[in-house]
Amino acid sequence: MTTGHSEKTAIWRLLASLVIPLMGALSKITILDGEKVPATGAFVLAPNHYSEIDPLVVGVAMWKVGRMPRFLAKASLFKIPVLGAIMRASKQVPVERAGTVRGADPLATARQITEHGLAVIIYPEGSLTRDPNYWPMRGKFGAVRMALDADIPIIPMAHWGAQLVLPRYGRLSLFPRKKIVVKYGDPVDLSAYRGKPTNTALLADATNLVMNDITALLEDLRGEKAPAERWDPTAMHQSETGHFDGA
Repeated sequence: MTTGHSEKTAIWRLLASLVIPLMGALSKITILDGEKVPATGAFVLAPNHYSEIDPLVVGVAMWKVGRMPRFLAKASLFKIPVLGAIMRASKQVPVERAGTVRGADPLATARQITEHGLAVIIYPEGSLTRDPNYWPMRGKFGAVRMALDADIPIIPMAHWGAQLVLPRYGRLSLFPRKKIVVKYGDPVDLSAYRGKPTNTALLADATNLVMNDITALLEDLRGEKAPAERWDPTAMHQSETGHFDGA
């Protein structure tokens, strides 16, 4: 098992040499409560998702606390020359569909994560939030399912400021340099759900806990309260994937 700063192998240093200067030119990323990230062992990181540049923000934030980010990625990407080699070398996690543990054997994916002690990023919202004001929308079950299947912690995270760099489905803003703040939370208490048969009701309840914690972190960063009712794309007759009109 490789963990902590020992994870910063040659491939990660190469990736960091490309990503960190880029993000540093666009923004200043400040980390709050980084000590809440486990220094060793596997866990799921559950961030909010509102800009296409979010994965780079999360990647840099994880690098800064000494953990290397792994994302669930389409298995087909691992077959592409060069890209596939980089993804395998950096221990990204292949699944049949990006952003979900469905379509592949969730237990097999969970075993890979735990055996290698990986920090795996799963966006509970599944796609960019549809909320007009960038608040977290209704969550999907992927992050919670993985945490329960693998019997590992799930750490909530919120960040704010990325929308100034790249608005949702907008254009990149190069100047001036923007401020992004990242805040990690305590592990979500899923003790009431562990060791029980998973069903829709259980996963929905556990996912709601995760979304509550993410939203509370974002409220701290924004200094305001989120809407009392979480945005539900289905109720608003919106597609949950792809480009949409955010008006």
